[in-house]
Amino acid sequence: MLRLLVLLLALANVVYFAWSQGALAPLGMAPSVQTEPQRLATQIRPEAIRLLTADEARQLETSGSAARPANGASATAEATAECLQAGLFNEQQTTALRARLEKVLPAGSWQFESSAEPARWIVYMGKYSSEEALAKKRNELRQRGVAFRAVNNEALAPGLALASFALQADADKELARVASKGVRTARVVQERAEARGQLLKLAAVDAALRAQLDTLKPQLEGKPLRPCL
Repeated sequence: MLRLLVLLLALANVVYFAWSQGALAPLGMAPSVQTEPQRLATQIRPEAIRLLTADEARQLETSGSAARPANGASATAEATAECLQAGLFNEQQTTALRARLEKVLPAGSWQFESSAEPARWIVYMGKYSSEEALAKKRNELRQRGVAFRAVNNEALAPGLALASFALQADADKELARVASKGVRTARVVQERAEARGQLLKLAAVDAALRAQLDTLKPQLEGKPLRPCL
């Protein structure tokens, strides 16, 4: 029995030695590879890799940052360009404005679009006989928690608009609501009739183009340039 055990131990040592040397690899038994020569084989000129000195690293960083301001300036210019519009302009105003635009602004930087402004109905209070009467009504509305603004129609001034609507029916509903707050003398009137005309649109106004727009003020007829809708 002891002789058999010694024989088995000797055989195990022989097998282990053969396994460690890779002799049993054809049988699918081989130790795991601790190094990775296959990765070295895939490298492209590994001998060319070297560490940069501190001076070389600073030089590389400086050259990289030098290219950024141009791109940044371009991105900033694009970000500051905005679409502006003004109007509406009637036929006569459009003709005068078009002639001025063709002389002042680059071709393709502007265009006219047919557009319409809906009628505006307001819940109205006025006209008041004096500024004192108007100020008294303002204080009264503030105490009741009712919002208001000055009217934009000279024929209705001095007066106050408590709300604005495109439809008369909506203004009538608001009139009933403010009446429940104790506002008894308001009524619904049309502040502005529907208007049709031409809308001036400038799709990309940058700093250079904005400076040229100052020369157009007489032809804009007091209509402000505002962001496109």
